[in-house]
Amino acid sequence: MKILKSTYQKNCELPLKLKVSFKPIFNYLELISNEENHYLNASAIKLLEEYKAYPELKDGFEDMSLLTKYNSQIDRLLDLLFPDILQTNEIKAISIPFDFTAFKLSKRFENIINDAGEDYEYQLRNYEDSKVFILSCAFILAYCYDTYIDFRRPFYFDIPDKNGIEKHYRSLYNGDFFKVTPLENAPKITKEDIDILIDNFDNIDLWIEKFPPKSYLFEGFGIMNLFDVSADQSISKIKENLLRVDQNTFIELEKSISKLYQSQTIQLGFSTYNLVKEGVTFDNNKTEKSFIKHDNCAKSCADFFCEGVLDKVFKNEELIAISNIENYGKKTNNNKFYQSLKNQLIQSLILVPIKLKDNVMGILELVSTKKQELNSINAYKLNDVIPVFKIAVERYMEEYENKLESIIQENYTSLHPSVKWKFFDEVETYLYELELNPKAEINLDDIIFENVIPLYGQSDIKGSSIARNEAIQQDLVKQLKLASKVIEKAKLIYNLPIYNDLLFRIKECLQNIRKGLDSGDEISLTDFLRKDIYPAFNHLKQLDSKFKKDVDEYMSHIDPEIHVVYEKRKEYERSVNKLNEELAKFIDKKQEEAQKMFPHYFERYKTDGIDYNMYIGQSLVKNHTYNEIYLENLRLWQLQMMCELENVAYNLKSKLQHPLEVASLILIHSNPLSIKFRMDEKRFDVDGAYNIRYEIIKKRIDKALIKNTDERLTQPGKIAIVYSQYKDAQEYLKYIQYLQANNYLKNGAIEYLDLEDLQGITGLKALRVSVNYNQINESNTSLEEIIGTIEQQKN
Repeated sequence: MKILKSTYQKNCELPLKLKVSFKPIFNYLELISNEENHYLNASAIKLLEEYKAYPELKDGFEDMSLLTKYNSQIDRLLDLLFPDILQTNEIKAISIPFDFTAFKLSKRFENIINDAGEDYEYQLRNYEDSKVFILSCAFILAYCYDTYIDFRRPFYFDIPDKNGIEKHYRSLYNGDFFKVTPLENAPKITKEDIDILIDNFDNIDLWIEKFPPKSYLFEGFGIMNLFDVSADQSISKIKENLLRVDQNTFIELEKSISKLYQSQTIQLGFSTYNLVKEGVTFDNNKTEKSFIKHDNCAKSCADFFCEGVLDKVFKNEELIAISNIENYGKKTNNNKFYQSLKNQLIQSLILVPIKLKDNVMGILELVSTKKQELNSINAYKLNDVIPVFKIAVERYMEEYENKLESIIQENYTSLHPSVKWKFFDEVETYLYELELNPKAEINLDDIIFENVIPLYGQSDIKGSSIARNEAIQQDLVKQLKLASKVIEKAKLIYNLPIYNDLLFRIKECLQNIRKGLDSGDEISLTDFLRKDIYPAFNHLKQLDSKFKKDVDEYMSHIDPEIHVVYEKRKEYERSVNKLNEELAKFIDKKQEEAQKMFPHYFERYKTDGIDYNMYIGQSLVKNHTYNEIYLENLRLWQLQMMCELENVAYNLKSKLQHPLEVASLILIHSNPLSIKFRMDEKRFDVDGAYNIRYEIIKKRIDKALIKNTDERLTQPGKIAIVYSQYKDAQEYLKYIQYLQANNYLKNGAIEYLDLEDLQGITGLKALRVSVNYNQINESNTSLEEIIGTIEQQKN
């Protein structure tokens, strides 16, 4: 029988007095010796009679040398627990808990030890003498005092195989064959003692005081089973290094922590702090999910945390656990940290400091709504996963910064996903050339996409200039009437000629504004009010307190930022913004579908309405093959989308403070052109003198008139399709018929229109069709069916 003894040098004795006893085996043998029909009956009787000569094996012994003395007897006695059929399968041995002495190894276990070589030392990974002592005390608390503390931390053995490759084994213990009882020198453990111990995991002196050496008797033996977890350990290491970066990183980490602690009440938070000369300050990162920080936190942490937290967490960078928040509050005079936790019903927590940069500290926050669920004992379990925390937090911060960058690009300047590949290729080439010749002056080449077909569309707010001017007029008229009301009252009471003069000038301003607004009218009026009317108001308030109410009434209608009445204009601007947002949101959603058909460049702009550009062609894509059918498909998609966009605006009209209508237009241009990224304006523009004509048409077409009339081409309820080539009109007529059949467009006459010449542009024509509001078929044709429709029409 092989005996494995730990090579650890123990610095302190365990609170357990270890007595090896095989009494459970003898009890079992006595039981079956009384069962005549048991297949082991005869063997049991014979074995009991033979082992009467070795009473120490039943009564127990503390002298571990007897394991060697009675080696063969013990080996034979324990055969009951080691059936031959499992000898080469199980990695199993008899073990004395916390002493880490193992004997009676299964054949497979013995082979593993033999393969490890003579130099192998039998020992646990990351063994700490003081921690084993405290864990043995926690074991006693559970066994003798029904106080279960989740101290379980897996024990691993790292054993090299015959090739020198280190294998990893996790151990599990069977505790059916021993008992633990207190001896005379064991102090009685009270509830108060347990509360103190829970909060002082690292205080070895305190634990020794409560659990003196050899104050409890361990009698019996344990069974240790090992499981090969080398693959799991390797995978875990890989995950540590290659932790995925996505928006769910933090959520998944919280789930993992909950599983680690087998609790559904534990949550995970994270907060960052600046380490400056003045001390520790809260970072202004408002997106963090933190249970510590809140909107009312002051910049400095000095009067928020207690001195103990500041020293241990931020200065010494040590983990801290608080198992009872109420006790913490009493000790700190209910400081702000306590109040913040109390308001969130948090009862226990663990703080894990993670240094992110030289002057930035991150705190991983584990919180629970249960008292003592998180404590200094189970915080020890985090030692194995803190490196993963650090990587996860660093990746999370990187993800957050990328998110900020994407928002900035989305709102200010961005590269459309369809063309990013071109920019990456160019930068890679630039860096490669720079690496080959660091001293050379190398510039990034221009980004140009050749032979692309443009598609342009707009849905402009009809009469926006007139509506805006009317809103300004109404606000100015109201402001003058409010001012006139105050001055008229002053005239009645004091009858001074100056008030007649002011009323005359107010009336004159009202007449001019009602006739129509000139560009300088608003400035002139504001200047008149500031220089003449407001000094009179101030004088009247000083002269007679009853004028204060009248002046206050006037001022209640004045916008505090621009100092004029801004009511009708605000309604108009809100309506315009609301309409723009809804139209933009709808186009963006539909674009996601269109990109799936074939990638193309897309950009949109908000003005008084929405206008957008699309470009499609082979040069824009890297891993796709362009075909003309995708252009036709995109044109049909655009026309269908414009019908739907008109319906969005139509349905929103009644919900706006200022009812608005849109007029839609599509510009057809079939000749390929080139687009170039302009670094100065951070956007694409057409390239080449010939292609400039297309840009000129885009800028002027919405003002176009029908030939020999004063009627604007763009009208509410209709979509205008501008073209210059007959074949383009024929193509779109097929699309119109298709959309009429699906109730996107009204059946009936299609308008064929010639347009007045624009400056430098002649020969433009247009088709104009009426939108069918709220009559689109419920079974809308899918985008895939659109492609099929085009193919059928071509055939």
